[in-house]
Amino acid sequence: MKLVIFGSTGSIGTHVVEQALEQGHTVTAFVRNSIKLNHSHPNLSIFTGDVMNPTLVEQAVIGHDAAICVLGSGKKLSCYVSYLGTINIILAHEKAVIKRFICQSTLGTVDSWSNLNFYWKYIMFGFILRKVFADHQIQEQYVQQSDLDWTIIRPAAFIKGTRTGKYRHGFPSSDRTSSLTISRRDVADFILKQLDDNTYWGKAASLSY
Repeated sequence: MKLVIFGSTGSIGTHVVEQALEQGHTVTAFVRNSIKLNHSHPNLSIFTGDVMNPTLVEQAVIGHDAAICVLGSGKKLSCYVSYLGTINIILAHEKAVIKRFICQSTLGTVDSWSNLNFYWKYIMFGFILRKVFADHQIQEQYVQQSDLDWTIIRPAAFIKGTRTGKYRHGFPSSDRTSSLTISRRDVADFILKQLDDNTYWGKAASLSY
């Protein structure tokens, strides 16, 4: 499958790119700075641009079967990169008539708020990462309102670790038994599995150990 990945140099994006290439996909990595992408592969192309530039995003998606959005705010915790970039990706998809779109958000958005504990509700998302959380909340609204064949992935807090393939997903908002953690490699693993699985088309899937 021909994939365009937005956020390719991020903590999740690098693993998505790596695993997608391992699985035989043809990958276009959309990056602001190609130096940050430490991958070299015959099936990897690099598109240098800013996701805030709608013209470049439109150019990047042409000829692909699906897009994966793993945008993050990084160190700019006050910048709404995720939802503004996602708007451009959605509009580009609609113009190019490309339907499949997988978007990484965060556990805690919308109904999954009740999966969180006190620490994540009122210290992390209530104070420290308040703007980052709001960014994902708005991002999800635009994804859900689009005409794309979308899937939203809501991973718990990222931790270091291997790709185990053993994690819980799609658990209800009433669940209180998850660890609220997941390795970045397992997030990438689950994201790529959605390319061949329509279980969560038009749905948001929570993800955690």
